[in-house]
Amino acid sequence: MQRKLWVKTFIILALIGWSFYALWPSYRLHRLSQDQKAEWAAKGKLIPLIEKSIRMGLDLQGGMYLTLEVDIPTLIEQIAKVKDETLSRIIQECRKEMNVTAEDFLDILVRHFVKEHIPLHRYWGEYGDSDAKILAYLNKEAREAMNRSLEILRNRVDQFGVSEPSIQHVGATRILIELPGISDPDQAKALIGKTALLEFALLKDPTVYTETIEKIDKALASEKKEKPKKVEVAEAPPSQTETQKSQDKTISAEELFGPAGTLSPDTTRGDSALLVDEQMFNEHPFLALLRNTQGYQGREVSVPVENVKAVEAILNRPDIQKLIPPDAQFLWSSETFHIGDKAYRELFLVKKEPELTGKYLTNAQVAIGEDVQSAGRPVVHFELNRQGARIFSQVTGANVGKRLAIILDKRVYSAPVIQEKIPGGQGRITGIGDMEEAKMLAIVLRAGALPAPVSIIEERIVGPSLGLDSISKGTKSAIIASIAVAFFMIMYYKAAGLIANFALLLNIFFLFAALAQFRFTLTMPGIAGIVLTIGMAVDANVLIFERIREELRTGKTVRASVEAGYTKAFSAIFDSNITTLFTAIILYIFGTGPVKGFAVTLMIGLIVNLFTAVVVTRNIYDQILARKTLTKLSI
Repeated sequence: MQRKLWVKTFIILALIGWSFYALWPSYRLHRLSQDQKAEWAAKGKLIPLIEKSIRMGLDLQGGMYLTLEVDIPTLIEQIAKVKDETLSRIIQECRKEMNVTAEDFLDILVRHFVKEHIPLHRYWGEYGDSDAKILAYLNKEAREAMNRSLEILRNRVDQFGVSEPSIQHVGATRILIELPGISDPDQAKALIGKTALLEFALLKDPTVYTETIEKIDKALASEKKEKPKKVEVAEAPPSQTETQKSQDKTISAEELFGPAGTLSPDTTRGDSALLVDEQMFNEHPFLALLRNTQGYQGREVSVPVENVKAVEAILNRPDIQKLIPPDAQFLWSSETFHIGDKAYRELFLVKKEPELTGKYLTNAQVAIGEDVQSAGRPVVHFELNRQGARIFSQVTGANVGKRLAIILDKRVYSAPVIQEKIPGGQGRITGIGDMEEAKMLAIVLRAGALPAPVSIIEERIVGPSLGLDSISKGTKSAIIASIAVAFFMIMYYKAAGLIANFALLLNIFFLFAALAQFRFTLTMPGIAGIVLTIGMAVDANVLIFERIREELRTGKTVRASVEAGYTKAFSAIFDSNITTLFTAIILYIFGTGPVKGFAVTLMIGLIVNLFTAVVVTRNIYDQILARKTLTKLSI
C-alpha cells in the first residue's frame, strides 16, 4: 500500500516538474522587452523560443483572415480539348448565372449545353462519352484542383514564414486562410493570390509583329476617317530622347475612341489623356500610341504608361482580335522602364503555345545579378528536372538567335536572345523590381502554380491591440471565475475545499503545459473552454465530497468514508467527463476555427480534470491518513 502511494506521489511530482519545463519558454518570452526580442532575433534565438511557447491564435495576437474562391469556370475552360467562341460564351453565361444563384457551376454548365443541343464530348472526354461520364470527370478535376490549391497555398504560406497558419476548405470552391501575427498584409495577399503560371514561349518573328500592328493601325485609321470629328492636339511638356525625335502630344481618350468609344469605365476613369506622336496620329492612330525603342537595352516596341490601358482596350476588341495571328498573343512586360523622364512598358507578340511550363521546375533561389543589364539587381535562378532540362535543351538548340520569353502569370519578365543550346536545365529570371518581389517570386515558383486562378472575396485584419485586449479580458474572466469558485469551496467544504483548490490550480497548470508542449493553439474560445473546465473540475470534487459526507453520516471511520466516497463517486465523474469528451472530439473533428479552439482546451481540460480530481486529491488524503489516524474530517 505504502509503495503504491509513493509511486503515485512520484508521478504527480514528475508531472509538475514537466509542466514547469514546458511553460518555461512561454514565461521567458513573456518577460522579454521589445528591445530584447530584437536582440534575440538577431542572434537567431527568438524563433526557437517562440516555437516552444504557447501558440496564440489569430484572435489573440492579431493577424489576417482571408477567404479565397477558386475560379472553377476558368479551370473547366482551360482543360477543354477545343477552345472556341461558343465555349467562351457559354462559360461566361454560366459564370454570370452562378454569381446570382446557389446552383453548382457544373450543373449550370450541363443545363446550358443541353439547352443548345451541344454534346459535352465536343470539348471534354472522348467522342461518344455520355454526359454523365464527362460530368463525373469534370467534378473530379474540380475536386483535385481544390486539393492541389490547398496544398500549394500551404507550401507558400509555410515558406513565407508565418507561424502556425490555418488553411482549410470551406464549401465546394472556397478556402479559408488564417495568418496569425502577419506584419505585411499586402505582401501576404500578393503571395497567396498569385497563380504563378510559369511559361517559356518563343516570340513571334519581328516581321509578323510588324505586319500585325500595321493591320491594326490600318483598321483604326479607316475607322477614324469615317468619324467627322476633328482632332485637336494639346501640347505636352517638351521632352527629348534619343529614340523619340518627334514631339509627343497629349490628347483625350475621346479624341481617339469617340464619345462612346471602346474604353471601359475603368480605363477612362480619372486622367484619360493619351500620349501620341503628333506627326503620325492623323494617319496612323495605333502606331502613334507606340514607340520604337529598338536599340535601347535590347528593347523593341514599347508603350508610354499613359497609353497602356488604351492599347489594351484596342487589342481586346473582337474585331481587332481577328487581326492577331491565331497562334499568338500580345503580352506586357512585368515592369516599366524609363527613358529620360518618360516611363514605358514593353509590348511583346508571343506564341500562345509555350515550349515549356513551370511544372518541370525543381528549385528557385534569389541572387544578385552580375552582368551589365542586371548588375546589382535581384534575379531568380531556377533549376529544371531531367525531363524539363531535356526539353529546354531541345528548344534552345533548335532556336538559336531567337528570343525566348520567360512569362509568369501572363507578364513577360525577360525575353533574352538564345545565344546557344542550354543543356543543364538551369536559367534565371530578370526584370524583377526589388529583393522582396524576388523572394516572393522564388517562393511561389518553388511551391508551384495554382491549377486555377484564385480571388480574395473576403479579408479581415485583427490588430495586435485588439488581440491584447482579448487576452486581458479573457484572462480577467478566468481569474475571477477561479477566485469565485475557490472562495465557495473554502466556505462550504472547509479544509477539503483547500485540497480541491490545490487540485484546481494543478488542473490549470497542467492544461497550459499541455498546450505548450503539444503545440496546440490558444484562442479566445479556448479561454472560454478553460473557464468551463474550471467549473467541471470543481463539480467532480463536489461529487466526491458529498459522497464522503454521506459515508461519515452512517458512522464509518474517516479512512473508510474517504475510500467509499471516491469509489462511489468515480463512476458518475467518469461518465460525465467521458460523454463531454466525446462531444469535444466531435467538435474538434467537424468544427472550424473558433469551434476547434474551444474543443482543444475542453478536451485537454477534461483529461487533466479526471487526473487531478480523482488521483491528486485522493493521494493527498492518503498521505495524510498514512501519517496519522483522523477521527474527524473538515469537510
